[in-house]
Amino acid sequence: MTQTNRNTILFISLIIGMLLLFLVNISLGSVSIPIKDVFNSLTTGNCSKETWQYIILNYRLPKAIAAILVGMGLSISGLLMQTLFKNPLAGPYVLGLSSGASLGVAIVILGTSFLPTFLSSILISSYGIVLASSLGSFLVLLAVLAVSQQLRDTMAILIVGLMFGSLTNAIVGTLTYFSTAEQLQKFTFWSLGNLGNLSWSSIAVLSICIGIGLLLSVFSIKPLNALLLGENYAKSLGLNYNKARLIIIFATSILAGSITAFAGPIAFIGLAVPHIAKLVFQTSNHTILFWSTMLFGAIIMLICDSISQLPGSDFTLPINAVTSIFGAPIVIWLLIRKRKMIG
Repeated sequence: MTQTNRNTILFISLIIGMLLLFLVNISLGSVSIPIKDVFNSLTTGNCSKETWQYIILNYRLPKAIAAILVGMGLSISGLLMQTLFKNPLAGPYVLGLSSGASLGVAIVILGTSFLPTFLSSILISSYGIVLASSLGSFLVLLAVLAVSQQLRDTMAILIVGLMFGSLTNAIVGTLTYFSTAEQLQKFTFWSLGNLGNLSWSSIAVLSICIGIGLLLSVFSIKPLNALLLGENYAKSLGLNYNKARLIIIFATSILAGSITAFAGPIAFIGLAVPHIAKLVFQTSNHTILFWSTMLFGAIIMLICDSISQLPGSDFTLPINAVTSIFGAPIVIWLLIRKRKMIG
């Protein structure tokens, strides 16, 4: 079997697998709905029970779409970072965007006691939290971009991103120290991540942000393949390195920032999924890795979300905890594999 035929079969399998998991994800929850009814509801608008139809259209379907968008966005931003920084352990949060989003939300949730009552009631709403999270990510992005204009070394930018992350975490820690138990509880729930609280209008805004980020990523596929050969060799091929780096960082910022704003911080998907795609497709060609990483991201996020619902139970696990349980063993395996290669 040629490599092209093998890749075609793998892509078809991934698409079918994603569609099946999409239906399974919608069918699972505190109220179990047969997959046949889920399929009929989505294709014909008919369902055995009206309550099932209401649950599917207003709760399960937005959550399943959110899982696909979040999985695709985070995994692609991880792929972009790992290639740009030539570091297999780089992820979408290395630029401090997630920490910036956390700082914005922490100021809104934990700092409302220092604000007038009418202003705090506006900021504490769901849209206020999304706005604060987006603003926090954007301000960190501006700071990183400003510093990156002065630095030519991508590893230095990576370190700058980590330092911004440490700085924002320190401010969040200070705010939590002076907060009440109720404020801490609300901030903790946000930091655990949640795909189930998104309305259709939120899904529409998130889709636009993810669409812009993925479009910029598609334009970066050729530069990413050139960067595999090294910065100097890529420049000798005619690559405008600074422009390519700026587009990659901007795409990652849009993807990771918007996802954190709407779904909270979700760990390990961006770090682990690109490695799974590379392992299965056994290639470093980003023309193939881009689409395979995107599909694997959607599939793994649907699996994690299905597990978090604890089928047959009324309880729901935090999605961030499930992705961490899934991703941590992969990171450990990467470290061991890297050590063996060095040895």
